[in-house]
Amino acid sequence: MDKPEREIVEYKVRRAVGAHALRKIGKIVAEEQQADADKAKALRWFARYGWLIALGIGLATAYWMGVI
Repeated sequence: MDKPEREIVEYKVRRAVGAHALRKIGKIVAEEQQADADKAKALRWFARYGWLIALGIGLATAYWMGVI
């Protein structure tokens, strides 16, 4: 292969490798964003219903201790 053809092939290989790397990075970022969204959803659930659970535990403890 002469030099111009080799440069074209090298350019195409670099471009393909770069595109593949970008797809892999995009997949990793999407997984991390999904994990963050899941964590935020769990935190919202605890903020919404966690006080009810804490109240129930407190009432059960008070009942067990004989306060109620």
